[in-house]
Amino acid sequence: MDIEKRIKSKINEAFHTLYAHTFDENDIKLQPTRKEFKGSYTFVTFPYASITRKNPQASAEEIGNYLKSNSNIIQDFNVVKGFLNLEINHTAWLELFKSIINTPREKHLPYGYQTMHGQKVMVEFSSPNTNKPLHLGHLRNNFLGYSLSRILSAYGYTVRKVNLVNDRGIHICKSMLAYQKFGHGETPASSGIKGDHLVGQYYVRFDQEYKKQVQTLVEQGMEEETAKKQSPLIEEAQEMLQRWEQGDSSVRNLWKTMNQWVYEGFNETYQNIGVSFDKIYYESDTYLLGKDIVEEGLEKGVFFRKEDGSVWVDLADEGLDQKLLLRADGTSVYMTQDLGTADLRYQDNPFDKLVYVVGNEQDYHFEVLFKILGKLERPYAPGLYHLSYGMVDLPSGKMKSREGTVVDADDLVKEMVQTAQAQTEELGKIEGFTEAQAQELYRVLGMGALKYFLLKVDPKKRMLFNPVESVQFQGNTAPFIQYTYARISAILRKAEETGLALTDTKAFAHLETLQPAEAEVIRLMVDFPQKLAMAADEYNPSVLAQYVYELAKEYNRFYTEVSIFNEKDPQALAFRVVFSATTAEIIKNAMDLLGIQVPERM
Repeated sequence: MDIEKRIKSKINEAFHTLYAHTFDENDIKLQPTRKEFKGSYTFVTFPYASITRKNPQASAEEIGNYLKSNSNIIQDFNVVKGFLNLEINHTAWLELFKSIINTPREKHLPYGYQTMHGQKVMVEFSSPNTNKPLHLGHLRNNFLGYSLSRILSAYGYTVRKVNLVNDRGIHICKSMLAYQKFGHGETPASSGIKGDHLVGQYYVRFDQEYKKQVQTLVEQGMEEETAKKQSPLIEEAQEMLQRWEQGDSSVRNLWKTMNQWVYEGFNETYQNIGVSFDKIYYESDTYLLGKDIVEEGLEKGVFFRKEDGSVWVDLADEGLDQKLLLRADGTSVYMTQDLGTADLRYQDNPFDKLVYVVGNEQDYHFEVLFKILGKLERPYAPGLYHLSYGMVDLPSGKMKSREGTVVDADDLVKEMVQTAQAQTEELGKIEGFTEAQAQELYRVLGMGALKYFLLKVDPKKRMLFNPVESVQFQGNTAPFIQYTYARISAILRKAEETGLALTDTKAFAHLETLQPAEAEVIRLMVDFPQKLAMAADEYNPSVLAQYVYELAKEYNRFYTEVSIFNEKDPQALAFRVVFSATTAEIIKNAMDLLGIQVPERM
């Protein structure tokens, strides 16, 4: 039962009857009533004055009276300066609630989830470099990609999660060269340092030594820009890259060894943050792809060759400029490689949509990539999407990998768990826990706090991450939502002990009245399928994050205002138990779509 659709239908009917005007119901907009006014849905009459030929206040009164007299779901209404606030009767809310419980769910899917519709979507995320460990920015990327994959799957897509590892290039050679010069043969095992951290230290060391060389050359009278290009270290790194591309065995062996250290480190981090992939691509396998596509583009007249032999695409008709695709010496650029990789993925696993989860500094790159693939008439081009997200800042400022000022992902995860432990112990929420149970709780709370804080913000927005704020048990945080779930779990355990059913709607078949807080929670329950659809359609997990917070907040208001086990009316008591169980189920499922666990006890 879609209550908004029914209300819109009745509003349309009111306009037809009162003003001889009919709408497309999609043009009728409802919004939640503000908390300070009575009602559940609000219809704003200001835009319709030309139709009603009355002031907004009078129009709202007239429409409200019609709905109250002619709809069996509108109990009452009030008008505030042209805002028509509609109160839904209790029997309608109860009918909605029972439909949530009793509607058959295909293949045992949770409420709000969609059956598979046959469309396939590929989500590319993470995309780390093998010259450094994952950092805070990578965490936002990973959590966005993983959560979006779960949301799209719940919405009926067959989802394939892929990762493209940037494992070659000058930046990788910088780490390798620094290790050759300063490593003295140390390994992760001999140093006791995680492999990706060890390699990252040499990337920082290269930058430190390189800056010293540049400074020395400048002091000797060389221009700074010239010094940066002619520093012996940068020239050696470039030579190493050339030897790698030529297949030099000593360079390739060192590269394989150091990359393997990094992969072992990455895998440990991925496991700790609860992220996985269906396939991992490596740039070393794909960087030569795309040259055939360049030839195809030339034959089709989509690309053109300049006098020096370089190949370009002219996107002036698309509002962009010319873009290089092949250098004069025949070497490819990133765009060429991405063209080839897109084709490779489609050949590996044909998809209807491909979502690239990449920071907004690459907006232009993906705009160009998609337009080129469209010009080449690739069948998958219409389904390409760049989930462009803003950078994550810290109170201390922007992070820089080569200067070693990043917030390391492993360190941050550890810090979050420790902060969750301190908060939990201070609030005394671990009575009766064994040490192992307590440690698992700290992990669930710490990781939940981190993921939720990074996911609750619209991906497009740049954000400031505050670790201390994220683990608070009040406000818009994961621990608040997790504590709400644990609170409900305790209620349900007590209910089962007293023989009360958690899903039986027959036990309150004749209940006719609700408390305002109960009606508001049901309104939010009804919204869950719509919020899931919105999160999937907009590629935006923050929609679900904000939704589940509102649901938890309203349930806590109910818990504060309404007695459960002291209720004398057996039907009201039975309802509140099933109502609590349903709330808990939706909270758990929504958090799961964000990649966040909820504890049964706290």
